[in-house]
Amino acid sequence: MDLEKKIRVAVLHFMHETVTFLSNDTTLADFVYEGSPARGEDLLTGDTRGYIGGFVKVAREYPNVEVVGIESPLFPKTGTGSGWVTHEAFEHFVGIMIRELREQGPFDGVYLAVHGAMAVRGIARPEAELARRVREVIGSDAFISATFDPHANEDEAFLKSADMAFSVKYFPHYDCHLQGQRAARMLVRAIRGDFKPASFQRKVPIISATVLQWTGASPWMDMIQRALVWEAREPDLFVNVLFGFPWADVPDTGMTVQALSNGNPELARKVVDDMCDWIWRRRDDLLNTTKILSIANGVKQAKELATEGRKPVVLADHSDRSGYATWILAQVLAQNLSRTLIATIADEQAIQTLQEAGVQVGQDFDMAVGGRVDPSSGEPVRIIGKIVHVGEKGAGQDRYLNNVNIAFGDGNLLVLSRYLVQAKELEEIKQLHADPQDFDILAIKSRVHFRRGFDDSGFAQAILVVEPDEPFLGTVRLDGLKYENVDLRNFYPYGSPEWPKAAPDQ
Repeated sequence: MDLEKKIRVAVLHFMHETVTFLSNDTTLADFVYEGSPARGEDLLTGDTRGYIGGFVKVAREYPNVEVVGIESPLFPKTGTGSGWVTHEAFEHFVGIMIRELREQGPFDGVYLAVHGAMAVRGIARPEAELARRVREVIGSDAFISATFDPHANEDEAFLKSADMAFSVKYFPHYDCHLQGQRAARMLVRAIRGDFKPASFQRKVPIISATVLQWTGASPWMDMIQRALVWEAREPDLFVNVLFGFPWADVPDTGMTVQALSNGNPELARKVVDDMCDWIWRRRDDLLNTTKILSIANGVKQAKELATEGRKPVVLADHSDRSGYATWILAQVLAQNLSRTLIATIADEQAIQTLQEAGVQVGQDFDMAVGGRVDPSSGEPVRIIGKIVHVGEKGAGQDRYLNNVNIAFGDGNLLVLSRYLVQAKELEEIKQLHADPQDFDILAIKSRVHFRRGFDDSGFAQAILVVEPDEPFLGTVRLDGLKYENVDLRNFYPYGSPEWPKAAPDQ
């Protein structure tokens, strides 16, 4: 490998995990706040623990490599609590990226930090479309490398324009930095002629709710281990298992397996076929991994466990996609729970009303909160209590701005936030100005991410995963959703898809 060759690499970022069943579109304005869009060093050094952080660290370890941060939007300030990305937003930001690539080029390679489950109105496969447009600018001799979230919905379209993809393997997402490192290392090697990307992929006709996809237990752990064993056995082999994201109503939803080799397409195909066959054999096990309780039953069991001394108990509402859901809060009141933290209820209108009134710590609180946005969020719930914290005002993506904390009942605390908050770590609870140690029960809005801080750490003595009785947005009963672009009959367990299908020629 010629380490003396000077090369230039551009870095682009465009991510969203889109819940298309939510009524609020993700607009251009949602991507614009202090710090976003970002370019240059602000983009390259803004998240040292994430995908781009891993990419930049390794790329800059090589001599004679220039890394250029192209103006890119960061994750929208609504987080995952918003629906379709508007066509205007996509075209605006991609237009800027393409213009800067032309103006600052030529480039030997481009790195795309994407998610894979972004859904854009009028564009069926936005990540593939981004790669296609980048390819038109940089030409056929340059290389495109990318990183994906494991909940990506991708088919063969992306790798028709890009050369390499590296997906996070674990859920919770522990290895974003590692996959960014891989994307950099293989991109530099490809540019310098030491790696010749040869990939293969297949879709597996299985669709599953994300709450079932925890890789900390079998069989999802076993599936990832099989991919890791293949990577250990074969030098320069990389295996992606894209779990899929069923709340994006897009034509390429469902599971996908990809393999990337160094000039060996036969090996890539062999590995993909092996992984797909294993997944299909274990399909029933994969779809029966997590016990889901009703909200009322979950709250009842949490109260009983806390009374027995098995505390703290985590109540994880995996179904809340907007952040506004009040189902647990209503049951906390109905069942007279004590020492319970609700973190959080999103209510932008309530936060704005309180801020405009100049709310202060120590004031009495009497307001109906949450609900309103759609049936999945339930009805507003009246809370009577006292304000114990008022967060700093802000309009950016920071989840820990704006929150207002209300003490109510017997040692209970409600955290009101502007947007959906998924508390993944104990430290994030503290950033909301609540001490996890002060509560017997912690009710949070999360699918699997919370296991990072509450389960793997040994903090929670019991974990109960809940959803409402009705099949609303985040349900494991996906046939309760009104798909328009997905025919569930083509997916197990809602239909009887033919398998094994002949692997497509690529």
